[in-house]
Amino acid sequence: MPNHHPDPEYHLAYVFERFPSFTQTFCVREVLELERQGLRPLLFSIRDTRDEVPRNFPDELYDRVIFLPEEKTLVEDVKALKAGGELPQCIVLTLRHWKEKADGRDKVRVYEAAWIGQKMLEHGVTHSHSHFAGVGARTGWWLRFFYDFTFSFTGHANDLWCPDDFALSREMLFEDASLIVTVSDYTVRDLNVRFSAATSKTKRVYNGLNLAPFQEVAEARNAGAVWKGDEAPLIFSVGRLIEKKGYDDLIRACGMLKTQGRKFRCIIVGDGPMEDELNAMISELGLESEVELAGPKSQDEILEYLSGTAIFALPCVTEHDGGKDNLPTVIMEAMGASVVCASTILAGVPEMIIDHETGRLVPEREPEQFAGILADLLADPKRSEEMAALGKKRAETLFAKEETAKQMRRHLVRFGLVNFDPELITHDPELKAAFQSQKWMRFRRKFRRLKEERYA
Repeated sequence: MPNHHPDPEYHLAYVFERFPSFTQTFCVREVLELERQGLRPLLFSIRDTRDEVPRNFPDELYDRVIFLPEEKTLVEDVKALKAGGELPQCIVLTLRHWKEKADGRDKVRVYEAAWIGQKMLEHGVTHSHSHFAGVGARTGWWLRFFYDFTFSFTGHANDLWCPDDFALSREMLFEDASLIVTVSDYTVRDLNVRFSAATSKTKRVYNGLNLAPFQEVAEARNAGAVWKGDEAPLIFSVGRLIEKKGYDDLIRACGMLKTQGRKFRCIIVGDGPMEDELNAMISELGLESEVELAGPKSQDEILEYLSGTAIFALPCVTEHDGGKDNLPTVIMEAMGASVVCASTILAGVPEMIIDHETGRLVPEREPEQFAGILADLLADPKRSEEMAALGKKRAETLFAKEETAKQMRRHLVRFGLVNFDPELITHDPELKAAFQSQKWMRFRRKFRRLKEERYA
């Protein structure tokens, strides 16, 4: 963690819908690593997560987060600011508009932005970043509209691909954001086609991993015991029991392996709405002795499973409404643990698994082909372990949080979105030219805004 002087200057704000949260630990990793690298974010969480369990982050993180009040209190607080004449006139006019037209789904974003904006003014920050093209990004859009702050966001998967029925459309977010980050090259290409005007400000930063515990598994893992022990080789997976994970295809593939006389066992960790359906399929295919839905497990338990895993399998698919995984973290983690991975050619997955080099891939919704690559991996342990070792190196090169946070920090600085701080140049000399251009970039933004207002 950086050294904080008594009255620390924040470089920017991070606005989350939920933070910290067990289901979005990549956000915690990003914030903590950015702080370690010298960037000081002012942290906001729209929802209060202090009662959430389980946790896998330091409790003192809660002390540094500004949690917004619940909605009723939030509205009362903003009304009090309005009555005291402390809000910009555009907020007053917008609140009047929402009072007359209260059916907008983004109505509460107006109150959140009014409240957060006052706090940002107090702390001297003028840029907000959020994760997902959802609640946080839309609050950032209103912060821009009300306070002339800049905003950026990281788009992930379903927030970019599922139907968009918010009052503020994705087109508006992409038009007005100063920087759009997304987590795979596949998504960059997709967004550049759909939002071509934003091409120059759309950048890829992979989700960062804390690889240390998985590297420990890799070092302790006894490949000989994994493949030649008393028990059958373990095919392992972790994920919600939902359509896009493709677990029905994995179970069908296991049925084919059994028919072929292959020796294996398969454990799937996680819960979800498809549990009964998948259990019924296991029973129908006579796989009760081979396939187990093990329910949710802690990270320590998952690490223990990985230490004895021969193959990590996740046959991702596109859901019927268009939802899909982009860059499944569990595959990165398995690669970091030096476990060979099998998956499908979908979204960003081929950026992790290079077929025949760091694992195996087949088209989605092809359980027979998926059974084929599992059979190939089971039949050749030596080659499987060679691919696993290359996968570990790839994970360390591309997905380590130290590298991804550095890329994120550089993008934020290069786009002129971070308060000037000479210490950041000391940490990263490559940023010197970027900071020198910030003044000009901010002038251009201000000039453009004045021009828009003049001709509106």
